[in-house]
Amino acid sequence: MANDFRVRDSRYIGSVAMPGNDEQKIGNDRTVTDPVIDRPVVLVGMMGVGKSSIGKRLAARLNVPFADADDEIERAAGLSISEIFEKFGEGYFRDGERRVIARLVEGAPKIIATGGGAFVNADTRALILERAISIWLDADVKVLADRVGRRSHRPLLKDKDPVEVLTELGKIRNPLYATANIHIRSDTSPHMRTVENIVKALAQ
Repeated sequence: MANDFRVRDSRYIGSVAMPGNDEQKIGNDRTVTDPVIDRPVVLVGMMGVGKSSIGKRLAARLNVPFADADDEIERAAGLSISEIFEKFGEGYFRDGERRVIARLVEGAPKIIATGGGAFVNADTRALILERAISIWLDADVKVLADRVGRRSHRPLLKDKDPVEVLTELGKIRNPLYATANIHIRSDTSPHMRTVENIVKALAQ
């Protein structure tokens, strides 16, 4: 049922979640000098900043599991995020999102990509700040608009100008994102460069 947003136990192989109790590490690109994380690393930031793509690469680099909160929500609800928004509203979605993220931060260290609005929720933000290493991936509005403009599944952008929406969202969300433990800029360069910057920051 969508109103439960239950998340079953899963292990991650690549970007695909497989049923099971043990989490499978992905990739073996980690080097001896890379940091060893002892708690979850949660990527936060605006839609289109690349949290999922960067998160997968970071997980492969550090040889830990990867989880995409939006994918877990859709799997648990049996509905797409757009459908959840349409049927139940944003407030309803945020409450379910909070419960899913609370589940994901439990257990072994992993990389978690969150939706753009997750860290804006006070309860979710407090949970992440208390129990994980939070990383704000930041990018210019024009870069974000170009990325999200290629896809039509974003509920908050439906029939709207991406630049205008993202600019207004940024005024509200950026001060909250700024409370994250680490701030990383993401631009038009390859995602692996952003991954390198994250690894350096985690090692400090």
